[in-house]
Amino acid sequence: MIVDDHPVVRQGLAILINQQPDLEVCAEAASVGEAFKRYTEAVPDLAIIDLSLKDGSGIELIKEIRARNDQAKMLVTSMHDESLFAERVLRAGAKGYVSKQEATSDIIDACRQVLDGRVYLSSTMSDQMLNRIVSGSESGNESIVDSLSDRELEVFEMIGRGITTRQIAAKLELSPKTVETYRENIKAKLNLPNGAALTRHAVQWLLEST
Repeated sequence: MIVDDHPVVRQGLAILINQQPDLEVCAEAASVGEAFKRYTEAVPDLAIIDLSLKDGSGIELIKEIRARNDQAKMLVTSMHDESLFAERVLRAGAKGYVSKQEATSDIIDACRQVLDGRVYLSSTMSDQMLNRIVSGSESGNESIVDSLSDRELEVFEMIGRGITTRQIAAKLELSPKTVETYRENIKAKLNLPNGAALTRHAVQWLLEST
């Protein structure tokens, strides 16, 4: 099952998957609400979920599906940097994270690994996580943003990349007013006095996390 709010992406991924002799797309969805309904109806062996959906975060969907079926196998695809979201995705219940920029062969490999009951991450991200476990250290940058919701974290990342409120609204298919509300919530949660401080904080977090 493919969950992505861009029809062209869904179509391209479906063609790629259906070309494989051992894989077949059984359902598609464009939103959190539609995806949960289709998942319940189709009960797919694997759900490939985009992190950013027009009515919510893919992480919210992962949590909903996981609450209904603790054996569900889910793989996240995203334009967002793996190092910023992979841990949160795994904690939510997904079994892998693959960038949309990766080669098509990597996406298919990720599908097969998750279907086989393994976790898929890039070698770089796997090394980062193993190093933290071996050293016994926590991700300090993760603790900084732990209080943020999944959608707030997406907005925070985009602020750090210098993306304007209107551009964020367009990318996430939200109104500028809603994005401004997220900005205010982030400032309150991180105890930041103004927009300039929010931007500096977001940029610093990105630099330290990637």
